[in-house]
Amino acid sequence: MKEILIGILAALFFAVTFVLNHSMELEGGSWLWSSSLRYFFMLPFLIAIVAIRGKVGFRILSSEMKEHPGAWLIWSFVGFVLFYAPLTFAAAFGPGWLVSGTWQFTIVAGVLLAPLFITTIAGKNIRAKIPLISLGISGIILFGILLIQIPQAQTVSMKSLLLGILPVIVAAFAYPLGNRKMMELCGGRVDPFQRVLGMTIASLPAWILLAIYALFTVGLPSASQVYQSLLVAVSSGVIATILFFIATDRVRHDQGKLAAVEATQSTEVLFAMVGEMILLSVPLPQPIALIGLVVIIIGMLLHSYHTVLMNKRLQTANEKG
Repeated sequence: MKEILIGILAALFFAVTFVLNHSMELEGGSWLWSSSLRYFFMLPFLIAIVAIRGKVGFRILSSEMKEHPGAWLIWSFVGFVLFYAPLTFAAAFGPGWLVSGTWQFTIVAGVLLAPLFITTIAGKNIRAKIPLISLGISGIILFGILLIQIPQAQTVSMKSLLLGILPVIVAAFAYPLGNRKMMELCGGRVDPFQRVLGMTIASLPAWILLAIYALFTVGLPSASQVYQSLLVAVSSGVIATILFFIATDRVRHDQGKLAAVEATQSTEVLFAMVGEMILLSVPLPQPIALIGLVVIIIGMLLHSYHTVLMNKRLQTANEKG
């Protein structure tokens, strides 16, 4: 239950991404700068956090990255670059509600990815199965997301619809895949702070290339875009990412619980919608969208209840054993 609350708190800070990316798009800012600046700004904050926690953290992280440099580069690219670049690209072609709403597909994607991972139990490698109950509950949340989008989708062009949806679907699979692969690779030897720093460093070559391309195609970013990118970096890139990684790290050995934590990202839609109403004067959602919000909340409660039940069953089994 505690991990789910941490996940919801992370979702609040993640929602800043969708609101400010939409704001920067309305001001004419390029998605190339919005994506690369976030990770440039994240780096010094993460270095400071790891340094405060002790110098040994750098040695452990350095040792891990030197042992598997290729894996760090690949899964950091998947988990960070293929996650955030498509999100900022989509913000240039679709409103924040569409991007944040479509992003909730990551709930189902996270469940569907389970068979890609192998768990060793009693010396035997066992391929994880799709947790059907978690998949069903995730489907309820996804239905709520669809209800939210129906009124707005009627006023969006087909081009905006496709360019706002397809890139985000890529991101929806990339983020949980990169996150889980890195957890599997590290095996708990590095903490979430070190892991986020390592993934940021490993993804820097891609962000530098994007920034160079942006410099020659759209010029330098505006002062407003730099400032808003800094806010996104601190809120979503540092605070939200670390909170989310802490939550997923605690339940990394249980696919059902992991799916429940990843499902907390659905609350980003609620936070993003409220944020756009306050900051960007987006009108109050229509009744069908409000019904969708209720469905999302019901799905969240079901995930929490299911997680509590699994914990009780595990505790009972351990006591009997």
